[in-house]
Amino acid sequence: MSSTNLGSVNVDFRFRPTNSKAKRFWVGASVGSSPSSLQFRNVKVHNSKETVRIGLLGASGYTGAEIVRLLANHPHFSITVLTADRKAGKSMGSVFPHLITQDLPNLVAVKDADFSDVDAVFCCLPHGTTQEIIKGLPKELKIVDLSADFRLRNIDEYEKWYKQPHKAPELQKEAVYGLTEISREEIRNARLIANPGCYPTSIQLPLVPLIKGNLIELRNIIIDAKSGISGAGRGANEANLYTEISEGIHSYGITSHRHVPEIEQGLADASHSKVTVSFTPHLMPMNRGMQSTIYVEMSPGVTVDDLYQQLKNAYEGEEFVKLLNKGDIPHTNHVKGSNYCLMNVFQDRIPGRAIIISVIDNLVKGASGQAIQNLNLMLGYPENSGLHCLPLFP
Repeated sequence: MSSTNLGSVNVDFRFRPTNSKAKRFWVGASVGSSPSSLQFRNVKVHNSKETVRIGLLGASGYTGAEIVRLLANHPHFSITVLTADRKAGKSMGSVFPHLITQDLPNLVAVKDADFSDVDAVFCCLPHGTTQEIIKGLPKELKIVDLSADFRLRNIDEYEKWYKQPHKAPELQKEAVYGLTEISREEIRNARLIANPGCYPTSIQLPLVPLIKGNLIELRNIIIDAKSGISGAGRGANEANLYTEISEGIHSYGITSHRHVPEIEQGLADASHSKVTVSFTPHLMPMNRGMQSTIYVEMSPGVTVDDLYQQLKNAYEGEEFVKLLNKGDIPHTNHVKGSNYCLMNVFQDRIPGRAIIISVIDNLVKGASGQAIQNLNLMLGYPENSGLHCLPLFP
């Protein structure tokens, strides 16, 4: 193994023999961001000939399909295992025709998956099913879990909100919560990542820097959040039928949504004290996209300009989190299909209060895109590898 230093980027020439049976799935190299971007300073960049063999568990859901779509542009990741118990034996193209052009292995049941040809795993299985499966995986695998099974550090809290005991408490101690821009160094050194939920991602990204700066009060945080229907998953559900959802707004999980403890855990970490929020989610008649409108009380003597400057300082140089120019309003249509989070802050008509608007694509930055961003970090690749999809507009 040899390495050389090119400016601020350490290039690490390490070669891993690749299994000839691994299906080469990426279609071209990505163009890296400027080395001056904060997140790419002093990052190890692996040699482009090295291929990481990826296992994707739960490939027949929306987040699994989105990982496949995004990895088509990844220069180093190649999918060698795809699982979907109910679709075992089928091709990915037959389950998702938009992926029919990709050369992919057929779907298999999890119990039949061969992990000897895998270096890292994305787990997109339903909540409550992941813990025992991950516990049974080879210990050397890097894992990013997109379910909620490892997000809550307190296993009693998990049991309270998910109505079942935690089945892998020893793994919970190892898991790192993967909000990339907030916990970058911890993620870099982790083996198991609990990928954040979509609502918590859109909410914590703007609030954590403001709480750390003591610029907002911890009381009276009100969050009105709206998501596209894909956030409810692909399973057949009467409540998600077109005729049930179209031409209306549907509030759900009022005071009891399972993302509440995840949100409060992250805000409590930032404040080093207990935080309780008022959070109401809504389903919107659109396929994808998420907006969180957050109402906060500013600390004494703090202005909206102070909030704006804090967010600007926190995310200056970040590739995927962007603070808009003052007065510009974030829209979900401006992030669709991309790994971006756009945000801005506005003066409320009520003195001393501010309104924050944050938008993401719930399937990308809210799930699969952030998962890839995290695995890139864990394996020493540039964080933006495979994530150069610009938003789709109109």
